[in-house]
Amino acid sequence: MTITKLLTGLAAICIAATAIAQPYPAKTVRLISPYPPGGGTDATARIIAQALGDQMGQQVIVDSRGGASGQIGTELAAKSPADGYTLVLGNVAPLAILPGSGIKLPYDAAASFTPISLMALSDYVLTVHPSLPVRAPKDLLALAKSKPGTLTYASSGNLGGPHLAGELINLMGNVKILHVPYKGNGPAAIALLTGESTMMFGSGPSVIPHVNNNKLRAIATTGKKRTIPELPAMTELLPGYEVTQWYGILVPAGTPRDIVERLNREMVRAVANPKIAAMLVKLGTLPVSTSSEEFAAFIKSEQAKYARVIREAGIKPE
Repeated sequence: MTITKLLTGLAAICIAATAIAQPYPAKTVRLISPYPPGGGTDATARIIAQALGDQMGQQVIVDSRGGASGQIGTELAAKSPADGYTLVLGNVAPLAILPGSGIKLPYDAAASFTPISLMALSDYVLTVHPSLPVRAPKDLLALAKSKPGTLTYASSGNLGGPHLAGELINLMGNVKILHVPYKGNGPAAIALLTGESTMMFGSGPSVIPHVNNNKLRAIATTGKKRTIPELPAMTELLPGYEVTQWYGILVPAGTPRDIVERLNREMVRAVANPKIAAMLVKLGTLPVSTSSEEFAAFIKSEQAKYARVIREAGIKPE
């Protein structure tokens, strides 16, 4: 071996050793948000990206890759290097609902990722048009049973959380309220405000202003307990009922365990920060954190629940 080759080899070894020795993170981290910029998911992603970047001393940039109900960005994350420099903001649609829908996904929601931690939960608020003579969940079920197939609920589209929230009431309450999908939350809300539809499941920030203006009436929330004190949770009438929007951070499967543990510690720290928690609450979400294992178990339970609802309701993908 020539001296030149020997020196080149030694230099390469030294560079590799230096790279290995660098503490994580040693460069910019990318957080993929699988929805378009400007919405609640994007805002949530930017809050946690800023917090993680400040804590870890490296910039965390948000890469918005919307489309196909979160599939495009989620696929991109699944196929990224498992080195801790690509994170994904996971949520209920691409990770829990679509896996049980019959749609062929370009990723495996269970095997393609290692969960880091839950970040935030958000109930839906069940609201009705003021002309509907109901003021509580029991009134709604009684009316639905007396007039099967005549009540309708608007949603932002097929196989979304609001769609399945209604189907779960149908199954658990033994009623038939018809689903009417619209192309987005805006058109669905307009349909309810005009009386074209009789009810919908919306996020708190999107419907509460209309409730305060007496244009809509809120009758329940969809979480496991009351999040708005004056409104009952649907589970008080239908034990076990729960449908929430949720957000959490995941990394590609195979990411080194020490990086997973570091990211989990940073997530727990971020969500516990009063300033970060207040920003999440302002978006209408409840800040939460979990271990990696707890988040994995949560996703598995959500997948099982929605697969059952889709199967028993006979929902077919469009």
